[in-house]
Amino acid sequence: MAVLNYYSISHFFIWFLAARFTKISWAAFFILSIGWELLELVLPFEFAVETIDNKLGDVIVNTVAFYLGLKWRQSAEN
Repeated sequence: MAVLNYYSISHFFIWFLAARFTKISWAAFFILSIGWELLELVLPFEFAVETIDNKLGDVIVNTVAFYLGLKWRQSAEN
């Protein structure tokens, strides 16, 4: 039961860069991040088949990445 996998790396970079280079809000981030994980429950593709633990891990990685990217953007704006 893997909570993180090689997709976790892409999750991290996508959300880190989104937070760093866009003005996306926390609310929009959570809607997109959690919405994607819910959408994967019905997608008929191999990459979407994962455990609930992995989906939770993805959301945690997304959140950490978004937070770090947002902090970097805020420090660059000051």
